[in-house]
Amino acid sequence: MLVPTAQAQATASTNDDGLPGYAKLEQKGLLPKRVDRAFEILDACSLCPRQCGVNRSAGEKGYCRTPRRVSVYSAQPHFGEEMSLVGEGGSGTIFFSHCNLRCDFCQNWPIANQGRGDRISDEERADMMLRRQCIGCHNINRVTPTQVMPDILTATRIACNQGLRLPLVYNTSGSERVEILRILD
Repeated sequence: MLVPTAQAQATASTNDDGLPGYAKLEQKGLLPKRVDRAFEILDACSLCPRQCGVNRSAGEKGYCRTPRRVSVYSAQPHFGEEMSLVGEGGSGTIFFSHCNLRCDFCQNWPIANQGRGDRISDEERADMMLRRQCIGCHNINRVTPTQVMPDILTATRIACNQGLRLPLVYNTSGSERVEILRILD
């Protein structure tokens, strides 16, 4: 298991008891239920406001073109975010491939529209989060997460059970469904 730096441990205290909300949900046995609900949504995908209705569980691709197995373009400390997210250690950014908006003017066109990136497992994504914590990032910043939210929750559970305690940033393209936000709350 990776051991977080003192700086990362200090920035992880998001509540009076030092546990982030996801860790509290895990302790209460509620996070697995939310993960299950998120995966149910993939059967007739309605993760984003487009609500394509395709069976992503069976490998169908909707408007976002996201395959069933999640792709990540990059994961590193990122200093190009707002100062409140960056601090001295950077924001622990994980850039997910594909996007539900598919804007013609996207600054990340090869990632969001062409889907560049490597397909990785839940365990590998959990390890990415833990590595960001260990090197002193101030948070885990998931960029374009909407279309892969169930997989993010799974990886977060794995990382939580291995000691992840950093705050989480859900860095969307700006369009989310209320039902999905309730699952994430």
